[in-house]
Amino acid sequence: MTEEIIIAGFGGQGVLSMGKILAYSGIMQDQEVSWMPSYGPEMRGGTANVTVILSDSRISSPIIQEFDTAIILNQQSMDKFEKMVKPGGVLIYDPNGITRPPERKDISVYEIDAAEEAARMKNAKTFNMIVLGAFLKVKPIVKLDNVVKGLEKSLPARHHNLIPANKEAIQKGMEIVKKMN
Repeated sequence: MTEEIIIAGFGGQGVLSMGKILAYSGIMQDQEVSWMPSYGPEMRGGTANVTVILSDSRISSPIIQEFDTAIILNQQSMDKFEKMVKPGGVLIYDPNGITRPPERKDISVYEIDAAEEAARMKNAKTFNMIVLGAFLKVKPIVKLDNVVKGLEKSLPARHHNLIPANKEAIQKGMEIVKKMN
């Protein structure tokens, strides 16, 4: 099993931390992992993306041009990465801020209205965990227990009180993700 993932959006949406949590989750399952962030100098509001590779065997290179899964959180990322999903792959997107939804017919497309759900939950910081939950529902490549361990690893100890809310957000994302084609 090898899963090559791109997560892309604006800085401040939790793109890099979502990738880090996925990477830690893979480590907890004894998988080989690559986590490669990319972001502009402006951080919040600028574009950010992270490539995560999870594999049962050694990863030859963290540099890839095609992805099994793209998680897209803004229009610039849609324009750039939709075409880089492998035929038969998966694209998951939040429609908030998307002016042109995905058009490809040779991939599976899922919508997760995470921004709206985070607002409904009155916790904007859970946005990325709702998106992560959608991914885990579509591609259950890491166990939820290991995601919680990944959260524990990536969050400073002073923020461990937020883990239950994050776990709830992941489960909500699993419930509300919708297949579009």
